[in-house]
Amino acid sequence: MGFFDKLKNGLGKTKQTINEKINDVFANFRKVDEELLEELEEVLIMSDIGIETSTRIIDELRTRIKKENIQDEESVRKALKEEMVKLLDVGSVELNLESTPAVILVVGVNGVGKTTSIGKIANNLRKNGKKVVIAAADTFRAAAVEQIEIWAERANCDLVKKPEGSDPASVVFDAIQVAKEKKADVLICDTAGRLHNKKNLMDELGKINKVINKELPDASKEVLLVLDGTTGQNAIMQVKAFKETTDITGIVLTKLDGTAKGGVVVGIVAENRIPVKYIGVGEQIDDMEVFNSNDFIDAII
Repeated sequence: MGFFDKLKNGLGKTKQTINEKINDVFANFRKVDEELLEELEEVLIMSDIGIETSTRIIDELRTRIKKENIQDEESVRKALKEEMVKLLDVGSVELNLESTPAVILVVGVNGVGKTTSIGKIANNLRKNGKKVVIAAADTFRAAAVEQIEIWAERANCDLVKKPEGSDPASVVFDAIQVAKEKKADVLICDTAGRLHNKKNLMDELGKINKVINKELPDASKEVLLVLDGTTGQNAIMQVKAFKETTDITGIVLTKLDGTAKGGVVVGIVAENRIPVKYIGVGEQIDDMEVFNSNDFIDAII
């Protein structure tokens, strides 16, 4: 099964939710008027896209309908999809991996699938010919190191670890030395998912960044925020919280299979202007791919 088919299957519940509602709107379709637009806006809001983003999509659609004199259902549907794709295209989905090694910092609250995502991204990079080292710098959560060790083995990548409770920045320091020594292309750093407050989180990330900047001053750096697609609007709140503590360069979406809340992706990107770089639909190590906005919208509408 190709990834697009997996995506369509994985987003089945989201598609069912959005598509059914859109089909209901068009079932009573008589003409392209304000009433139709209001009903479509309601569908988008009910599909976890969010009020602000839904309003924006419909405003753009309204303008296009007038400008292009759109009068049939198929053209409205097509224009709606195009406006949603436009909102998702806010920057390159490719990782910036120009330097050797390049650094990927992975952040996110516990339980979103951070460890799994690191394993899948490492596997994806390795399949593309990259040599990857993983730093197990989430040293606070019980069993975090063991979990990432399993995924590093599956992805066939080197892992640098220290005992639970060790200083995360020191793990990153050691991992940088290993990455240099082994001439790795990419160093992926796991980070703690939940600390007592934002200040602790900021301090830890600050220390890790300081080590990276000192040891690899010219490194290309990505900061990827992992979000659980099943949490809907709560995911938008997580982006806002992490934006206050670090410069996020991209989003990794997990657990989109089995949720009806996949529409939240559009709201997350539109409100924060941060591109989705990877999308995961499934449990297997190959079930993560570089995000494609056209494929995503085709899979839900």
